[in-house]
Amino acid sequence: MGESARISGHTHLITLIGNPTTHSLSPATHNLSFEHEGIDTVYLCFDVKDNAQLPKVIEAMKVMEGWDGSNVTMPCKQAIIPLLDELDDAAALMGAVNVIRYRDGKTKGFNTDGVGFWDNVRKHGVDIKGKKLTLIGCGGAGSAVLVQAALDGMTEIDVFEMPEGKGSQNAKELAPKLQEKTGCKVNLFVTGDMEALAASIQSSDVLVNSSPVGMGEGCTDTPVPAELIKPGSVVADTVYFPRETQLINDARAKGCTVVGGLGMMIEQAAVGEEIWYGIKMDTDMIERELYS
Repeated sequence: MGESARISGHTHLITLIGNPTTHSLSPATHNLSFEHEGIDTVYLCFDVKDNAQLPKVIEAMKVMEGWDGSNVTMPCKQAIIPLLDELDDAAALMGAVNVIRYRDGKTKGFNTDGVGFWDNVRKHGVDIKGKKLTLIGCGGAGSAVLVQAALDGMTEIDVFEMPEGKGSQNAKELAPKLQEKTGCKVNLFVTGDMEALAASIQSSDVLVNSSPVGMGEGCTDTPVPAELIKPGSVVADTVYFPRETQLINDARAKGCTVVGGLGMMIEQAAVGEEIWYGIKMDTDMIERELYS
């Protein structure tokens, strides 16, 4: 069914706000899902010129009957926070929001990146409670993975980052907050310290790459030399282009449970739909129809 056939005077709205939004895969994902689930909602992108416009944007959407919420992308993820009525734990800890729900006159901000990542890992039969993680990279995606891992019950996390980078700053700021809130111990190491990396991987149950290393068509770069991968462990990547990174290929050869990055993107979209409408996205259908 075409969009024009299903849009009516009763159709509700979910928006993506940020800049740029034109490259986003979210409209295709959510509009297909809404149609499949029989939800009378349409998903549209809106570029916000700069963050100074955000108060006007939120106020305008709140007075439009039928707006149920938004996704938020860069550069608005932090700037949106003071304009919202409530935050979930992950958004409050990270200081970044990627989903807004509008209900009963109140806006609530969520961060679903980490939830989506670990939901995708759990789909592969992995329970992370009480486990140890080696995490490479702590930028936007890595921070989300780190925070949610602690909230979901991991007991210790080793983070590898460049010493002067934003990711290192993120990890330093989050470590004491996570220790206090969850009891999870966060240790910070320097990217390139192969001795520390080897020791960390050997003592960990799960290895996650949330750095951009390995991204790009035909790329054979990897953040972890194949010989350091622990046989039979769980290895996951946030990179989804290519679908199978060198890290994932090397880990599969070692008999590991491997989790690619595409599932994270689809699962975090699914979490958004659960927040907005309480529905379970058919993620297998979305992957088959849009990304196969």
